Amino acid sequence: MSGNLNARITKTMVALTLIATLVVSLGLMAYFLFIYDWIYPDSDDLAGWRTADTVMVLLLLAFGLLTASGIGWRLARRIVEPLKSVAAAARRIATGDFSARADLPSGSFREAADLLADFNAMAERLERAEAELAYSNSAIAHELRTPLTILRGRLQGMSDGVFDPTPQLYARLIEHVDHLSALVEELRTLALSNAGQLELIRDRFDLAEEVGAALNGLEADLTAVGISVTRALAPARIEADRTRLRQACVAVLENCRRYAPQSHVHVETRADGDEVVFRCSDTGPGLSAEDRARAFDRFWRADASRGRSLGGSGLGLPIVRAIARAHGGEARIIPQPPPGLTVELRLPKRALPAGQTDD
Repeated sequence: MSGNLNARITKTMVALTLIATLVVSLGLMAYFLFIYDWIYPDSDDLAGWRTADTVMVLLLLAFGLLTASGIGWRLARRIVEPLKSVAAAARRIATGDFSARADLPSGSFREAADLLADFNAMAERLERAEAELAYSNSAIAHELRTPLTILRGRLQGMSDGVFDPTPQLYARLIEHVDHLSALVEELRTLALSNAGQLELIRDRFDLAEEVGAALNGLEADLTAVGISVTRALAPARIEADRTRLRQACVAVLENCRRYAPQSHVHVETRADGDEVVFRCSDTGPGLSAEDRARAFDRFWRADASRGRSLGGSGLGLPIVRAIARAHGGEARIIPQPPPGLTVELRLPKRALPAGQTDD
């Protein structure tokens, strides 16, 4: 069991003082017993001088011990106080109080200040994660409750004979089931990403071709809401998961379809050094600076343009970022004044071992 740090530092300082005093005392004794007589053979006052010297050494020893004890205790307090603050905050966090923070005592060492800063940053991230988890659980319950309530109501109505089992009714029920399935798959993707277990099946391909295929598949849906699209798809070869990146591109385009109707969308791909870039810009309502900071939060929707009535789950952009980070890249919103929104993915060209060349 480790001892008290204050006591250990004080004892160490006292021990160092004793050792230093012992060395000095032995040196003085050797000097007066063996060297002094050789240098001063005619001295008659040697015994008295030695007695005074012994008294002086003892006084110096006592003074040194007191000084070392005082310095050691003050040093120990300066080291221990920040540790006590961290320990107290850690105990509060262990009981579930994630708002706990460690306070930095005055006169603390730089290393202690760095320790407390890192600890408080960790505590802040834990608090945000706990709040996000609570919010996510509530949002998941809400997102699942609505389609389940509709399904149960329609099925109960069919059972009671209130609704006729027409093909149109079955089609609407299947749409709700598909919505639930998509939501569950999105939640699964985010959970795997958060756990670092999002499986990627990598191969070499041109990102421009995948983006073009995604645009072709959504062209009718985009046109139906009045969106015109221009393309600047320069070659951008990458080693990545083809399916996941197409999923990310589709999610960005779906975001435009839902929240930027009657706008112009410009999509581009290009190579930029060791990275490839996918960028999608629209001339829709855009987001404020505050909203841009939260755009990648799970289940978040801006009040004005991200309402549930538009059909989004609030998981599109978080999944885009999760896929980008799983590839070692990043997804971000390019700052620009409204109107308009630009989403950019930057991905490393390759995840090949060192020394292996591109095809």
